[in-house]
Amino acid sequence: MPLLERIKKLASDYASEVVKMRRHLHAHPELSYQEFETAAYITRQLSELGLAPRPMATTGVIAEIKGKNPERKTIALRADIDALPIQETNNVAYKSTKPGIMHACGHDVHTSSLLGTARILSMLTDQFEGTVRLIFQPGEEKHPGGASLLIKEGALKNPVPASIIGQHVFPLLPVGKVGFRTGKYMASSDEIYLKVIGKGGHGAAPELAIDPVVIASHIIIALQQIISRHASPKNPSVLTFGRVQANGATNIIPDEVTMAGTFRTLNEGWRQEALKKIKSMAAALAEGMGGHCEVTISNGYPYLENNDELTERIRQAAEAYVGKENTVDLDITMGSEDFAYYSQVIPASFYRLGTRNEARGITSYVHTPTFDIDEEALALGPGLMAWMAVKELGS
Repeated sequence: MPLLERIKKLASDYASEVVKMRRHLHAHPELSYQEFETAAYITRQLSELGLAPRPMATTGVIAEIKGKNPERKTIALRADIDALPIQETNNVAYKSTKPGIMHACGHDVHTSSLLGTARILSMLTDQFEGTVRLIFQPGEEKHPGGASLLIKEGALKNPVPASIIGQHVFPLLPVGKVGFRTGKYMASSDEIYLKVIGKGGHGAAPELAIDPVVIASHIIIALQQIISRHASPKNPSVLTFGRVQANGATNIIPDEVTMAGTFRTLNEGWRQEALKKIKSMAAALAEGMGGHCEVTISNGYPYLENNDELTERIRQAAEAYVGKENTVDLDITMGSEDFAYYSQVIPASFYRLGTRNEARGITSYVHTPTFDIDEEALALGPGLMAWMAVKELGS
């Protein structure tokens, strides 16, 4: 039997088990850097395959599947394992059992899919040369990003993988389809925290106060000029403030206002320049209005670059697996992913697995309390990644 057909058969044989694993993980989500039960579950599953999983970055798990001539070449496959602080509202048998915690970004899918890929590849070690490194990564949803911790601890060393591939659910794409993009794909992500300090007072006597609400309002509007008048229109940038807290009242001017937002772009040079401008403009504007502004910037993930050659190779593999008509082009997105850290070190490619089914009402976007997937995606994802892996090892 040709290798492609054998992988498809194994994927079909294991599909129900992969769904079972996904439902277990979905029902038992854990927040970033707290994935102890999840890591133990992954370790048990890998051990049952005869692999030797080892912990990394506390709740991360690394394992390797060795084919013939394992030193010839190493590639890496990555899945993230953490959940989000969201209360699930789906009425499903596998609903989260943990109040206020939910797999609302599909990391249960990524983890179970990679476990399925591990099962398939473990049955094919006589069919490929080289080594596949499995990376089950914690903390994708929270700074500093588990990818950065794994890299520091050596996940991409001894030896350095020739490439790394990541898969992510995509609820805008129908189940059965897979999306790719070469080059710049996802934005960097930095968190901006501002504290505007003024002088509180009575709302009827503003001349005796220094109103931080007015100052904060001017800062929010003024900072948008950094995007509209300093960034090149050819360089996508976003600055959004989603939280503003004054804690005054109808007739009370507060002493301070706090704000929190995000800055995103796809150019590292402009990223650093813009962050400096945000800091200096906010401080100068507050001073000019008689107040003071403390600026704290939490540097997040870099932008994600999909290696052109690698992405083209795995796209061709996907076309062979699902048909050219089921592979689609993706647009850039201002969303961010800590997979970007890997893309700054070795050739990397991050592709999308369709999970949408409008006929069944499965349409909710990620990070929402109603997010779910058409589990037919789990009949596709594990085998597709296994096929990509063996093709990449042979390239």
